[in-house]
Amino acid sequence: MSTKTIIKVCGLTQADEALTCVELGVQWLGFNCYQKSKRYLPPEAIATIVEKLPPAVQTVGVFVNASAKEIEEILQQTGLHVAQLHGDESPGFAHALQVPWFRAFRVAGNLAEEEIRSYSQELFLLDAAQAGQYGGTGHAFDWRVATRLRDHGKLLLAGGLRPDNVEEAILQVRPFGVDVASGVESAPGRKDPKKVVNFITAVAQAEASW
Repeated sequence: MSTKTIIKVCGLTQADEALTCVELGVQWLGFNCYQKSKRYLPPEAIATIVEKLPPAVQTVGVFVNASAKEIEEILQQTGLHVAQLHGDESPGFAHALQVPWFRAFRVAGNLAEEEIRSYSQELFLLDAAQAGQYGGTGHAFDWRVATRLRDHGKLLLAGGLRPDNVEEAILQVRPFGVDVASGVESAPGRKDPKKVVNFITAVAQAEASW
């Protein structure tokens, strides 16, 4: 089942689960390059999965305050298409990178529009803020913030999305895409095909209501 709304499944650790996601209709796959994450996957393991994927699948490496050298080398080594900057990376750092990137912002209260504008990016991601954690929290944030900020580029909506709430999120925010990790898992890093199917179905139902 294909959807107009981009679906990004993040935190993949298994090749068979990545391929299943693609077969079901997921367009973007995310791999965690942050070593403190419970979904962390070393570059050589990511490369093994990426080489098995169809070329049209967009692959994303999630980084948290990594050096430019590390980000650039891992993308080259793995074949990942783009870096998701999910830490505290500055606009200057981001624009100096020699690889494609987009910035993830953790929403705590009202995220300032000026912060998003300062990165001058086509695509950005909004995620829930959780003390001491950089993404993958399973918590949602106030979608009214996302609605207010969606005109600043192509918005990837993340944060606590699940099969039972993603339809409402899409109808309220109308994002470019939705990003899910724990919402389709049986355990950290292990994707449940039934939950993935239910998530995609809910996205399609939202689109049918537009």
